[in-house]
Amino acid sequence: MKNIVLVLFTICFLVIIAASCSKSDIQSTPELSYPAIKAAFGENIDLNNLINYSGQIKPAYILKDNTGSNPITNAKATLGRVLFYDKSLSVNNSISCSSCHKQEFAFSDSALVSSGILGGRTTRHSMRLVNSRFASEKKFFWDERAASLEIQTTQPMMDHSEMGFSGQNGRPAFSTLLTKLQGIAYYNELFKFAYNDLNVTESRLQECLAQFIRSIQSFDSKYDVGRALVTNDNQNFSNFTAEENSGKSLFLTPAVIGENSSRIGGGVGCNACHNAPEFDIDPNSRNNGIIGVINSTNRDLTVTRAPSLRDLTRVGGRVNSPMMHTGANRSLRAVINHYNTISLNQNQNPNLDARLAPNRIGQDLNLTETEISALVAFLQTLSGTNVYIDKKWSNPFL
Repeated sequence: MKNIVLVLFTICFLVIIAASCSKSDIQSTPELSYPAIKAAFGENIDLNNLINYSGQIKPAYILKDNTGSNPITNAKATLGRVLFYDKSLSVNNSISCSSCHKQEFAFSDSALVSSGILGGRTTRHSMRLVNSRFASEKKFFWDERAASLEIQTTQPMMDHSEMGFSGQNGRPAFSTLLTKLQGIAYYNELFKFAYNDLNVTESRLQECLAQFIRSIQSFDSKYDVGRALVTNDNQNFSNFTAEENSGKSLFLTPAVIGENSSRIGGGVGCNACHNAPEFDIDPNSRNNGIIGVINSTNRDLTVTRAPSLRDLTRVGGRVNSPMMHTGANRSLRAVINHYNTISLNQNQNPNLDARLAPNRIGQDLNLTETEISALVAFLQTLSGTNVYIDKKWSNPFL
């Protein structure tokens, strides 16, 4: 009997010791400390509890994805968020990527042209960045001079007027920026966390910024609610008004064109260039009929890029920013009127997209006021709400 009691006592003692050791072990592995990040960002950046960038849900009907060989990770997208909002990326610490691409305007700029360093100005209107990932077009800038989003991200930093690390006319070279960032304590912690070393390189800036930008998505619009209830876009959406469904049909349905290039039936055919449900631009698109250059008499015939048509406006109809590369159109009605009548002058615009010049004559869609209003109503259904307020895309320095 004594032996049994002794055995039971020993077992109980060992269980208590094991529990005590287990608790001690848990307490002895505290969360890692990042004092520079804590000092710079407070609770906005927590490397022990990363915001979810990589696992965001997208609708099943969204099939396009240009991520390529740079998949989104929480660590690198977090670093990209800091880079996107950091004014240290300009030569005089006054301009960041977010200065031209503001969250409250669907990551565009409400100004006609964006301000750079020391009074510099962009020469084209800043493009919206929402849903950049969900597009067939991989090239960037209005004239597609960047072969990928990765390449695009560092070009403004090297631009003499925008962020200033041009290496021209007394301005420091881009290598100076890399050295500058490597000397900032919170980047030491961020790069060590994301890459296991402190090296700041152009390819790493490109990788992280592109991941953050591709993470910016908007799929909570009235259109998305309706699209989830049907099997294809051509069906009427039960949550749409009759006018919105009419505008959707006009958008999706090709126009029937007569011999004089005037529409004699059908829809408007916007979908040929801005394909639903992503509403991205067809990579084969050419000039859209706008050949102006901001604050210049020069012509710009190379423009072929366009952002997704999602979030052109806020819910309620307020336009986020001027539209087109010149910012020439400040309302959806003005955009539609542009496409309603396009005159073809081969000497002025030999690069006009053939879809806008049926029978080699500039198109005339003969839109009625009712049809224009229906198209406006439909385009407004593409606007969400979360993209403007979600913390994951907000300024971590605030």
